[in-house]
Amino acid sequence: MTITLKQLRYFEALARQGHFGRAADTCSISHPALSVQIKDLEETLGTALFERGARQVRLTAFGEDFALRVSDILRSVDELTDLARAAREGLVGRLRIGVIPTIAPYLLPGIISNLTRLHSGLDVHVRETVTPKLIEELHQGRLDTAIVALPISEPSLEEVALFTEAMVLIRPGSEAGKPVPGPDGLRDMRLLLLEEGHCFRDQALSFCNITGTAPRDGLDGSSLSTLVQMVGAGIGATLIPEMALSVETRSAPVSVGRFERPEPSRTVGMIWRKTSPLAPQLTEIAEVVRQAAEERRQSVLAEL
Repeated sequence: MTITLKQLRYFEALARQGHFGRAADTCSISHPALSVQIKDLEETLGTALFERGARQVRLTAFGEDFALRVSDILRSVDELTDLARAAREGLVGRLRIGVIPTIAPYLLPGIISNLTRLHSGLDVHVRETVTPKLIEELHQGRLDTAIVALPISEPSLEEVALFTEAMVLIRPGSEAGKPVPGPDGLRDMRLLLLEEGHCFRDQALSFCNITGTAPRDGLDGSSLSTLVQMVGAGIGATLIPEMALSVETRSAPVSVGRFERPEPSRTVGMIWRKTSPLAPQLTEIAEVVRQAAEERRQSVLAEL
């Protein structure tokens, strides 16, 4: 009996999910079918890969070593497929893009529209999550590229800066016209921020010169929408990226304040594995993303 790629992909899914049901859903097969494949793989290897519990499974010591090799194998197989895709004319086939939550709702419509218009053969799959997870999934070969705030400073990843955008201050509508405080003044305010794991949170804290471990009297939200709505209810103030202005402030009684120069900003770019055969195509896609961002910026400025 030999080990199959299908078994390795099922193993990787179970190792990642730690649960047969969730792994089966990820692989689009039944729970019993997944169990049979994993059992066959263990019998071929002659040793157990998982410890089975009532609610979850965990890797054995051998399973942990095996998982590292499997990850390398599956990534190499995926890159062979990418190599074939790169050899074909034009941008075609599946493209797996990751996007952080403070960019996805505002840029994705324009990006997808431009990509499908310029490259009708592309099948775009989108994954929205925080930067650490996107980096992990890039390393694992589950994403082709990601749109994030730079710098990332991962030696194995290529970084291409696309644009820089300002952060703006959102305060209750009753505070419209009041002077916009600087970093020192923000530290004395009830500043509402995204929860841990969001890079935009770190950028806001950095501008205010607040350490991530300092005690704060505020609210940590899971989305910019939540933060802006709370500000509209009179609870504190927050910072949001310029691209989010027209969407997030439309239905909340808030005021928008611009900081004096040098105003806080973030640099947005694309990242991908340096070993990716799709690098030339991803460079082309980066220009599409840059154009979508410029169209978004012009739209936001026109609405203000």
